Amino acid sequence: MTDDLISERDDRGVLRLTLNRPALHNAFDDQLIEALHGAFVQAASDESVRVVVIAGNGKSFSAGADMHYMRRMGDNSLDENRADAARLAAMLGALNSLPMPTVCRLHGAAMGGGVGLVSCCDIVIGSSDAKLALSEVKIGMVPATISPYVVRAIGARACRHLFVTGEMVGAERALALGWIGELVDADALDAAVDAAVDRVLRNAPNAVRLSKQLVFDVADGDVNAAMVEQTVDLIARVRDSQEGREGLSAFLEKRAPRWSAD
Repeated sequence: MTDDLISERDDRGVLRLTLNRPALHNAFDDQLIEALHGAFVQAASDESVRVVVIAGNGKSFSAGADMHYMRRMGDNSLDENRADAARLAAMLGALNSLPMPTVCRLHGAAMGGGVGLVSCCDIVIGSSDAKLALSEVKIGMVPATISPYVVRAIGARACRHLFVTGEMVGAERALALGWIGELVDADALDAAVDAAVDRVLRNAPNAVRLSKQLVFDVADGDVNAAMVEQTVDLIARVRDSQEGREGLSAFLEKRAPRWSAD
């Protein structure tokens, strides 16, 4: 871990990763990309991590790639650019596929790769000053590596508009597009993020992970016999699990389940 990324873990299993380049609006360079990738890979292998929160220090969430990093990329060969883009893609893929829920604390500007982080998270809590832009076309670039996650977050129709205009999207519009799941005043942002984390932690840990994976399993497939059989098998196994039996017993006995902190 570098000073550019702060990692904090509490005794509930909440991992908070904070981008810490405030003077550069938390813009990416290769070191920050590597640090994020490493943090996501490590979290994925740790079953005690129940929620990952991603935030940014300073005025912005993340302004994309920093100027020095972009200048170096401009001098790279085709193969070097391909390798560099692959590192960013690997980082985003690691975030998107984390088995535990991810919460984005979105404030200020998110651009370029910062939009990728937002789009990969499961829960996005935004402040009223949040704004997002896919402005790559303004400098002759394209939002290539982030595109799979942005399209899945807000849909192809909105992306066809925003990819080619590069226009800024304010918080209210981002909420309407589904980019932001909950919008609050800036002074209420931390409390709203904490409340979202608490809602996740009250739920059955294994069921939470299985439910997240279920979305990936059924989102893009046809509703056919194989998918139906997959879902039948899943609920049967969950009902037969220790966690499932405890949850049902707690519900019928009108008590808090044993995984609950309430």
